[in-house]
Amino acid sequence: MRLVIARCSVDYAGRLTAHLPSAPRLILVKADGSVSIHADDRAYKPLNWMSPPCTLKEGDGDVWTVVNKAGEKLIITMEEILHDSSHELGVDPGLIKDGVEAHLQELLADRIETLGDGWTLIRREYPTAIGPVDILCRDADGATVAVEIKRRGEIDGVEQLTRYLELLNRDPHLAPVKGIFAAQEIKPQARVLATDRGIGCVVLDYDALRGIEDDKLRLF
Repeated sequence: MRLVIARCSVDYAGRLTAHLPSAPRLILVKADGSVSIHADDRAYKPLNWMSPPCTLKEGDGDVWTVVNKAGEKLIITMEEILHDSSHELGVDPGLIKDGVEAHLQELLADRIETLGDGWTLIRREYPTAIGPVDILCRDADGATVAVEIKRRGEIDGVEQLTRYLELLNRDPHLAPVKGIFAAQEIKPQARVLATDRGIGCVVLDYDALRGIEDDKLRLF
């Protein structure tokens, strides 16, 4: 990973245009080729970014141009570089789920029809370039559905599923891919964000999935 802190301006040219005026910012260049620009007041969410596959060209005059396969461009004009370092992080082991989340995934995969009649499992832990999707399945109409499972559903889980969907929808063998955010409890803010992004929300009953109570899910 390369970390660059610089005073810069940023222009995006693609399906729309956007401009970030000159200011000190953090630029992350990851091993997967992605480039993201961060401020110091937006938590983890970048101001602008380019997802892989894309290429970075550092041209003359301290202008960086990032281009993706669709021809969209992220143009970073450097005015002053304050820090520039690279670090080898190696292969990440991925997020280790707690026992309840892991068991919920196993139970739901074994009883995928509880999401709807005619639903079928493709596989658990479906691999992507940014980590495995908990469950990939098909609904009764044959559409692909990615399911992200949490014990407590918060905004970061919705963001995680959004990133998975962005990648999965680039695969012509899977697209279009819908998303379901499943948890024992879903926070109101997470539900609002999921709904805004067209992601379904499912409240999971752990005991019901284990067969202790009625086998029901509440779909909202």
